[in-house]
Amino acid sequence: MKPRLPQPQTPTAVEASVWADVLVRRQLVHAAVLLPTGQWLVQHASSGPVRVLTGPSDVLALAAAVQHRIRSTRPGTR
Repeated sequence: MKPRLPQPQTPTAVEASVWADVLVRRQLVHAAVLLPTGQWLVQHASSGPVRVLTGPSDVLALAAAVQHRIRSTRPGTR
């Protein structure tokens, strides 16, 4: 019998907030602001356009994309 993999949980606003804070503190994005509607405003550079993310899942997807970009462009990695 194969072990069951845990079902992925829907990201929470708290989890998204933590990741947004990490992205801003590490200067991987310029700003990430949670709106009362649950949407996020994200700006990659101070003079760049503002993106609207629909919720926590989009924030985590952004964090994953940034991590992937960092790891794939790091010298000495494949």
